Amino acid sequence: MAAIDPLTAGAVLLATAATDAVYVMFTSAVVARKRLWAANWSSLWYLLSSYAVISYTENWIYVAFAGAGSWIGAYVSLTFLHRPPPNKQPPVGMSPS
Repeated sequence: MAAIDPLTAGAVLLATAATDAVYVMFTSAVVARKRLWAANWSSLWYLLSSYAVISYTENWIYVAFAGAGSWIGAYVSLTFLHRPPPNKQPPVGMSPS
């Protein structure tokens, strides 16, 4: 097993975080039936994910950084994408958290 390059590990983490954030935006565009934005996000999604896959195929340990980046990207993008409007009650059945 080769040594872990911190720069590659960080790049894989950031690439997968960005990939998941873009995937969330792609899914949002699909649900909203916005064809142009869905196509744009889909293209960016594949470009970002290809970097991560190419990087961590050299050393399996980078998969852990890819997983961490994926978690961060999904969590952060959903945090900012689905903010309730100010002074508005959440929909019935949703927790106010």
